[in-house]
Amino acid sequence: MKVAVMGAGAVGCYFGAMLARAGHDVTLIARPQHVEAIRQHGLMFESRSFNGAIPVQATTEASGVDDADIVLFCVKSADTESAGQSIAPFLKPNATVLCLQNGVDNAERLQATIRQIAVPAVVYVATEMAGPGHVKHHGRGELIVGASPASADIARQFSDAAIPTTVSDNVISELWVKLITNCAYNALSAVADLPYGPLLKVEGVTGVMHNVIDECTAVARALNIPLPETLRDATLALAAAMPAQHSSTAQDLARGKLTEIDYLNGYVVKKGKELGIATPTNLTLHVMVKLREAHLQHSHS
Repeated sequence: MKVAVMGAGAVGCYFGAMLARAGHDVTLIARPQHVEAIRQHGLMFESRSFNGAIPVQATTEASGVDDADIVLFCVKSADTESAGQSIAPFLKPNATVLCLQNGVDNAERLQATIRQIAVPAVVYVATEMAGPGHVKHHGRGELIVGASPASADIARQFSDAAIPTTVSDNVISELWVKLITNCAYNALSAVADLPYGPLLKVEGVTGVMHNVIDECTAVARALNIPLPETLRDATLALAAAMPAQHSSTAQDLARGKLTEIDYLNGYVVKKGKELGIATPTNLTLHVMVKLREAHLQHSHS
């Protein structure tokens, strides 16, 4: 398969690396410092079982999606429309665009922009950029993809490339499960600058998480989104499974970047307002991260 990764940060570089290792033709569309490093010595890929350089193509240009059978769309939620517009002129008519983004409405927003099918996918992977052109894998790495004509084939090829991939007819519920997990962890990890293990040892944190889950569940229920019975236990169990993981929001702030919090807790707050459902805990966490962002911008100005 010819694969392009639009917005190749930690997530895109990980899946791109795995597919390239399996012999697929991969082009990463990334920021200049990553592209330069990858062109010089390949994509540095570090995991428990592998440490070395992986040959992939890299470019800063949206035209990198030209001729790709599959496009992994990995930009930040705030950039969905602008990135969609930039790749639209270069997309093959039968290309499958997989949205590997946080938040629940990206595929919808992207589809409206590119006028061809965008398949939502839920990503579970712990990974980070450890330097220019250097991706470090901490754990997991599976995908749940929505139904589409190409989904079964994609799931097979990805699974063969050691990316466990399943197709779900109810991908919106899966996206909400991930959203709720992000709402519970991301802001707290970011405000404290702590990984999940130590975070949950602080008194009161699990109480806050319970409130977040309750508010999110109330909003999901009002939207007729079915959620699993095990949601609360599974959410709180994540800390034990990934004790050393800092949330993506924490990683963004640590790098002096704006976060996706508007599409996480902020999204629940917005939907809650529309539905007349109170979301005070999500509102507080959303505002606390916005305050950290304001602090960054203030100290940079």
